[in-house]
Amino acid sequence: MFSKTFFVCFFLTLHSEGLSMMCRWMDHKFSQHSESSLALLRVMGGSFTMDTTEVPFPNALYTQASEASSADQLVFMVQTLEEMAGLFEEDQQAVSWEESSVDDFLNVVAQQAEGLRSCMVSQKQSKKLHMYFKRLSHVLKQKGHSAEAWELIRKEIRMHLLKIDLLASSAFNTA
Repeated sequence: MFSKTFFVCFFLTLHSEGLSMMCRWMDHKFSQHSESSLALLRVMGGSFTMDTTEVPFPNALYTQASEASSADQLVFMVQTLEEMAGLFEEDQQAVSWEESSVDDFLNVVAQQAEGLRSCMVSQKQSKKLHMYFKRLSHVLKQKGHSAEAWELIRKEIRMHLLKIDLLASSAFNTA
């Protein structure tokens, strides 16, 4: 009986804290998808705008996530990718992005989220992160889904992709 209990505890410890050792997707595919999503985002538009949104970037949430367990970091990264993809459900008629570029970008982000989800243990999501993305959606609506508003969003998305890559690199030693 003791050996069974020990084995279960040992397995759960390895699974929750040693996710990088047990999740081959993180080791082999994460950085590839990360590079692809950033490249596709660059292709979608021109130079990134220097304008800022009325919604400050959630650096504090990334700091909290970096101090969280590997399992919680995975949940945070998946939620961020899904929230980013959700923004692209908004009206994009004012932008001159090629539809195929946007579709390719969203497919890579979806694959990245799905790959990370395959490594997840828990499902606890951040309400603050969700509210941040709701505010970004509100900015898009306030600005009439204009090309300028979408360029602001594209800049924010780029920052998220870079931060997720850093978070994954520090948490799971992928490079």
